[in-house]
Amino acid sequence: MLNRLSIRFRLNAALAVLAALLAATGTIGVIGMRASDANINEIYTNQLASTSLVGKSQLNAAIVRTTLDRAVFHPDAADVPAILDKANGYRAKSDDAWKQYKALPMSADEARLAADMEARRNALFRDGIEPLMSALRARDAAAADKVVMNVIPPLSVALTAAADALDRSQVEQAKAAYESAAARSHAFLMLIIGAIAVGIAAALGCAFGLHRAISVPLSKMLGHFSAISNGNLTEHITVSSKDEMGALTQGLIDMQHGLIRTILTMRGGSESIASATKQIAAGNMDLSQRTEEQASSLEETASSMEELTSIVRQNADNARQASQLAGNASDIAVKGGEVVGRVIETMSGINDSSKKIADIIGVIEGIAFQTNILALNAAVEAARAGEQGRGFAVVAGEVRSLAQRSATAAKEIKELISDSVGRVENGTTLVAEAGSVIDEVVVAVKRVTDIMGEISSASDEQSAGIEQVNQAVTQMDEVTQQNAALVEEAAAAAQSLEEQAGVLREAVASFRLPAAGVHAGPVVAPVAANPVNVAKVSPAVSAAASSSQTAKPVARKPAAATARTARKRLAAPVKPAAVPAPEAKALPAAAAEPKPGKLALAAVSSDADDWEQF
Repeated sequence: MLNRLSIRFRLNAALAVLAALLAATGTIGVIGMRASDANINEIYTNQLASTSLVGKSQLNAAIVRTTLDRAVFHPDAADVPAILDKANGYRAKSDDAWKQYKALPMSADEARLAADMEARRNALFRDGIEPLMSALRARDAAAADKVVMNVIPPLSVALTAAADALDRSQVEQAKAAYESAAARSHAFLMLIIGAIAVGIAAALGCAFGLHRAISVPLSKMLGHFSAISNGNLTEHITVSSKDEMGALTQGLIDMQHGLIRTILTMRGGSESIASATKQIAAGNMDLSQRTEEQASSLEETASSMEELTSIVRQNADNARQASQLAGNASDIAVKGGEVVGRVIETMSGINDSSKKIADIIGVIEGIAFQTNILALNAAVEAARAGEQGRGFAVVAGEVRSLAQRSATAAKEIKELISDSVGRVENGTTLVAEAGSVIDEVVVAVKRVTDIMGEISSASDEQSAGIEQVNQAVTQMDEVTQQNAALVEEAAAAAQSLEEQAGVLREAVASFRLPAAGVHAGPVVAPVAANPVNVAKVSPAVSAAASSSQTAKPVARKPAAATARTARKRLAAPVKPAAVPAPEAKALPAAAAEPKPGKLALAAVSSDADDWEQF
């Protein structure tokens, strides 16, 4: 029942009880003091005053007798009148004291005794003192002696007996008042002692109750807090009351359960971090292999560039020979005369169409080659990024754009070819009229045409091949640099994650958790390792390398020299974008300034900024 009462109510109730007991004790003390004051006032103002006034009256009466006795012994003395006056003065004091006594309150018994004493006192003064004073005034010594010897003694004895009785009565009344006051004081003292005892008992009871309600639960909670601070979360905490301490205990239970859930979640997270660290290490290995393969591809591409250079030199020689043959053909062509002029006009149109056809064919070939390179880049990107590659959308868009351009060029080629057929027919008619003069020209022109065709075809192929190879080498060099930076960053991040996972496991391992009973909440499960399959990358890279080796083989330079030569001929790589390093620990010097960038196709379109960033 008491456990349901709040501590505030208990404190207020204890203070109210103690205040009530204190007020009761003070009230009893005040009442006792007032009663004691009343008794003391009664004794002082009544009993003591009564005794004092009666004694004063008797004393003055006795002084009157002793004063008159002096006159009795010397009746003829000259100062007898003065003695009588003096005796009258003492009698007046005795009467005044008696009047004051009569004015005081008294009981019936005391009033009776006082009346008896007053009668005997009046008898003494009336029958004894006054006759004596009259005899002394008359200087009648015999009468005075008679009064002194026969009248005054029995009256004095009777007055003394009455005074003694009154005095005993006053003493008994004073004693009764004292005993009554003492009894009241004792009773009030017992009441005060009882109230103090009850107050002490109530205070001890309140202290014991508050100790059980506050100190004991606080001591238990301090023990639980100490256990939790030492990492022990296995202790069972129970709520034994419904007051503020019970609410505080329930809050401690909630905090313990929250800590258990947090620690369990942290344990799962540490395991996930350890698994992720292993996955990152595996990814670094794959990335290192891809970097090596790309370096090899760069070497092969550099060799292809050397082969293309040799072909360009050969084309230059053919061009010089064609120039000589063209000179000879020019001499022969002069003989053609006017017919050749007309043929020239017709062939000029054909030549224009042929140029357009050549241009369109060059565009188609360039588009085809770029499409092949984009497909190669898409394969490399897919193998490098695994399931999360986002560069496919850009590559696919570029492939579709190139396909559309190829279709348009093919349509234009068809139209131009049709036009060229008509022009060729007209040219054939005119050439037939030229006769034998053109025969010699035909022979020379045929040879020139063959040589120039070879030069044109080789030049187109070389131009497109060199451009695409330059782009490929540029991109591969960028990727190689980016992969190198990523390898360094990933290694530093893996090391940092491993250290943090170890610290986290050590911190979590210091807590002791219960076997069951608390729901830990969602825990992050370790992700299954899924490293990039390097075997999928190798065929694409190998295909690129093999496609670059279709030309005539030449002597190959060492790998390092070839790479340096290729880098000198290529454009500068795209500026890399910064990749934030892990914040837990400082990275090594090699990974402090990461160099990852964008995989871009510089010669395709302005959409290169949309490529995926490493």
